[in-house]
Parts: sequence; structure tokens; C-alpha cells
Amino acid sequence: MAGNDPGHKPPGHPGIALQNTSFLHPKIAMNMSTINKALAGSLLLLSLHFGAKCQQNLPPVTVTAATNVEKAVTSSFDRNFPDALDAEWYRMSKKYLVRFMMTDQQNSALIKKNGQIVYHIGYGYEKDLPSDVRMIVRTHYPDFSITTAITVQEQDRKIWVVNLQDKKKLILVRIEGGELEEVGNYNKTM
Repeated sequence: MAGNDPGHKPPGHPGIALQNTSFLHPKIAMNMSTINKALAGSLLLLSLHFGAKCQQNLPPVTVTAATNVEKAVTSSFDRNFPDALDAEWYRMSKKYLVRFMMTDQQNSALIKKNGQIVYHIGYGYEKDLPSDVRMIVRTHYPDFSITTAITVQEQDRKIWVVNLQDKKKLILVRIEGGELEEVGNYNKTM
């Protein structure tokens, strides 16, 4: 029976399989406007410890009961991310988290049942930064290497979270609307 098949895919959407999210921490579904400095610092430490591609290597947990991704959700996803590949779906209460690849970057998006995108996160590197954002970072931190660049899009907001390092320091900055804010500054241990 297709409904009990662990790899069950919604009709009309080849390659989209729903996954279980009972293993995910509830804070993943929180509103992105509440990201604070502690979370930003955690992003820095996690990205340095595990590397930017660690999420890509997590094994999906398969749903064993009949579930489907809402049509409004998949339509919104297809419309907003037409070049997305390898989508993995996770149900989170009344929302859906989708992880996917697009333009050689790992991405995730949280989408409501009605198809409204709550947020979109893209995980990248210096090459993925827009030139104006790169210039802002380089002006403030000319001697630092950019190790990762994460973009968070929520409603009309676009926020860049950039990890920097030199021989002695790890720094986390946040750029929104052309304004840079340092949210983490850590000494490396030798």
C-alpha cells in the first residue's frame, strides 16, 4: 500500500518524499525574527566544528504512516524555488520544512500549510555573498577570511550571517539593510 511505503511521494510531485520530524528540536520552527546573539554564536561554533556541509550528511528519518505534503505547499515551493533539487520534506506541526540543493548550495525553507513561506535559509561561502555585502564585510575586517555566509530571508527581510576568522580570532557578523553588527567575537585557543 502506497500510504505505508516509507518512500511514499505525493501524486504529481516526483522526487518529493515526506520525512518525520519528531527528532528535530522545536526551536527550529521558531520565527526567524527572534534570532538573537546566542543563536548566532551557536551557528558560528557549530559551523566551525562540523563544517557547513554537516546538514547534508544527516540521514532522513522515514515516515511509516500515510502522509502527504499539501498541494498549496508544493505549489509554493515549485513557484519560489524552480531550480531546487533533491528536496526532502519534514512535517513540523502545521508547517513543512524542506531541505534542498539549489545553485550548489544547501538550502532550507519553512512553509505553512497554505503555501506561505515563513523563512528561507541558504548556506554558502564568500563566493555566494553579493558584492555590496562582501564590500561591507571586507571594509570592517580586511585581514579576516570569510569561512561561511548564510542568508536568512523572512518576509521582506534579508539577513546575512557571516563567519570570519584569522590566526587568533573567530568573528560572527550580521548584515541587514547595509548595516553590519558584530554578534560574536571569540579567541582561538592555541
